[in-house]
Amino acid sequence: MNANVVTADAAAIDRAADALRAGALVAFPTETVYGLGADAANPVAVRAVFEAKGRPSDHPLIVHLADAKHLDVWARDVPDGARALARAFWPGPLTLILPRTALAGDAVTGGQDTVGLRVPAHPVAHALLVAFARRGGHGIAAPSANRYGHVSPTTAAHVADDLGDRVALILDGGPCDVGIESTIVAFAGDRPILMRPGRIGVDALARVLGRVPAAPSGGAPRASGTHASHYAPRTEAFLVDAAILPVEILRLTERDEVVAVLARAPKPAGFDGPWIEAPSDADGYARELYANLRALDAAGADAILIETPPDDPAWLAVSDRLARATHRG
Repeated sequence: MNANVVTADAAAIDRAADALRAGALVAFPTETVYGLGADAANPVAVRAVFEAKGRPSDHPLIVHLADAKHLDVWARDVPDGARALARAFWPGPLTLILPRTALAGDAVTGGQDTVGLRVPAHPVAHALLVAFARRGGHGIAAPSANRYGHVSPTTAAHVADDLGDRVALILDGGPCDVGIESTIVAFAGDRPILMRPGRIGVDALARVLGRVPAAPSGGAPRASGTHASHYAPRTEAFLVDAAILPVEILRLTERDEVVAVLARAPKPAGFDGPWIEAPSDADGYARELYANLRALDAAGADAILIETPPDDPAWLAVSDRLARATHRG
């Protein structure tokens, strides 16, 4: 394990808060994935996040807050719908994109007039944000703690594998409970737009808003984690329908290719390659998705075949991540 990985006890959290105030980078767990944190009000520290990840400078970050009462420090002209979502789902895996205040600099927003905000539910993330606030910090900018475009990290070991000594400290708070990134809702005026699906589904959002969020259009702001190719293993990966999965395995193995498989069924007799049987429920599948992709990526295969998830609203977020992880072009 990397020497920078420490158990997230009270002393380590204080040490991490001090590091953030000094302009260093700290990785920490949230309920979704591990974040690579920097003082969101320090443009030099924020730029270091982009450098560590190899992230495009126009790809905006999400600012994590200790409490919803800090919303108006970072956002202005907050519509009623956004406040209703914050009351319903914060702390939790929801990001709101809103018009920014002067505190949200271009380094955080990717040069846009909007900022992404979230109050995480993970106890370590909350404790770190509170400790940072006690030291005068206003928020922690934190994308996923991995190299840009690669599979997101859900354990401290994943962070160490990807970023190593680029991070001053990695707080180990165990595996993430949700396992995929937050739902993102942007507000263009009072109009809510679902920018990225997550654990909080469309039906839950609609119950609070009184309407279904719109799909992104040309006028929507850029949002974290929405590029066509994202969350991808280094091994080439393909989505394959369950009915033709055996045929595709045979086709590749007959070409002497090593095939790794992620499916919701047990490993069949006669198949001797890497095979992970994923949970059959959407939340369980999501929780283990990135760890499973990383395990198959490390298996030395020529290709990863991923069984296409069910065409069901409960699987929308998983389908989104897999579509990006297997994107071509």
